[in-house]
Amino acid sequence: MAGATAAAAAGVIALAGCGVGDSGAGGAGGEFTMATGSTGGTYYPLGSEIAKIWSDNIEGVNVSTQSSGASVENMRLLDQGENELVMAINGVAANAVEGSADFEDEPLSNPGEVRTLGNVYPEVLQIVATEESGIETIEDLEGKRVDIGPPGSGTAVAAQAVLEAYGMSTDDVETFNSTFEDAASKLSDGQTDAAFAILALPAGSIEQVATSTDVRLVDITGDGLDQLTTDNPSYSPLTIDAGTYNGQDEPAETVTNWATLYGTSELDEDTAYNLVKEMYERADEIGHDVGSQVKLETATDGSGPIDFHPGARRYYEEEGALE
Repeated sequence: MAGATAAAAAGVIALAGCGVGDSGAGGAGGEFTMATGSTGGTYYPLGSEIAKIWSDNIEGVNVSTQSSGASVENMRLLDQGENELVMAINGVAANAVEGSADFEDEPLSNPGEVRTLGNVYPEVLQIVATEESGIETIEDLEGKRVDIGPPGSGTAVAAQAVLEAYGMSTDDVETFNSTFEDAASKLSDGQTDAAFAILALPAGSIEQVATSTDVRLVDITGDGLDQLTTDNPSYSPLTIDAGTYNGQDEPAETVTNWATLYGTSELDEDTAYNLVKEMYERADEIGHDVGSQVKLETATDGSGPIDFHPGARRYYEEEGALE
């Protein structure tokens, strides 16, 4: 934690030294600002550590981090040229370039310029229900009090997609729109029956709930899973190992999106190559809890409709990570 805090502080100091619009994206190297997420989340401290790796190891490159409202806001910041690099959930990024969901009424100005650099870590969809609620399947959510996450969040988008894949909608549940920290409190207090959350594994807020309340993870399986991944190719099936949380004796089947790094076509090819190379080859230097999940073998999963940056593609082809 101390390492992450120091790295975050370094990101803030670096940010003070360069304007958001001071970009070197048109040529090799330069000054870059990466939009991440809230300072209390995963994106900001993790992004600060990755930015430090880049700045320390790529000649002529200096990357600072900026806190933000995360995925939806970040895609707009990238489109507006306010940031040269952003982290976002790949499913939200897909919506951004396709002009759907949160981008239907206000589409990006230049969606065709967005480029994928690579996945950072799995953003695992976790549906937590109290034992008292009797919820064991997605269908059991009908008529229950369900927290689906803040409006416009990746969690809310995922909750709607899951319900639709099982022939339901948010009209079939009593919805709450809390951050997961608040949602966890409501589960513990008996104010809600279940909550959706897209979080890294293991999620501290779920660990906290599981120590005080009997809960279970609801599986995403069967025809509903098939429909979900068909409708939303950005999702990949994932198993949450037994014992990940207190009282979880069996593995749970779910899906994951990815926290992914994006830039634009203006980013220099050699710079893009070096960014992904250093991020994956120096992942063991990342002190954040999810650092161990930054892996080359999952770098290209769930890429969806967004093209890889030529520099990133070159690195993946050299490493055999992309055909």
